[in-house]
Amino acid sequence: MRLLFAEDERSLSRAVTAILKKNNYSVDTVYDGQEALDYLETGNYDGVILDVMMPKLDGFAVLRRMREAGNKTPVLMLTARAEIDDKVMGLDSGANDYLTKPFDTKELLARIRVMTRQTAVQTDSKLTAGNITLDCASYDLTGPSGHYKLAGKEFQMLEMLMRNPKRLISTDAFMDRIWGYDSEAELNVVWVYVSYLRKKLEAVGANVKIKAQRGVGYYLEVSE
Repeated sequence: MRLLFAEDERSLSRAVTAILKKNNYSVDTVYDGQEALDYLETGNYDGVILDVMMPKLDGFAVLRRMREAGNKTPVLMLTARAEIDDKVMGLDSGANDYLTKPFDTKELLARIRVMTRQTAVQTDSKLTAGNITLDCASYDLTGPSGHYKLAGKEFQMLEMLMRNPKRLISTDAFMDRIWGYDSEAELNVVWVYVSYLRKKLEAVGANVKIKAQRGVGYYLEVSE
């Protein structure tokens, strides 16, 4: 699951980003409202965490422009402002939830799960291709010979392939969706994770293979 986190306090941004990544979220971090809008125009996110008090554009302005543009991505407002009127303004502007600083990290993670739950339930919780099943709640990959709990990025990569079974997905698309714009990872990290997944698919007895089209990308092929 991919999140955009807009917070101008850099020490807090680094700390929260580390927590989110440890919990298997992919995170793009920005430090002002205009940068948040720029990322939202070019990125596809499962959720957005917006600080209210940011340079250039505040969180309320970013949220209003998102909704005016038809962007329905779930938004959690994260701010030190605890007044009821501010909360009402955020919710009326289209926020899904509102969390006041300082906060407990367990509560933040719970709020994110709740915020993104509506999006998650709109898609199948279990994906099937050939003789394998991928549980999107537990990250379990199951086949006739056993099962594996996938790591976060393994899960995200296989989920992309299974949700688009007839589509060739480029290396750049995997990088943008899973590692994010700010990642310093090299392109060959995609090949590394494809290698991991191929071994696990073979181990569970899958009749599904990840095929490569050289220089273009990857797709799933199901054997009859």
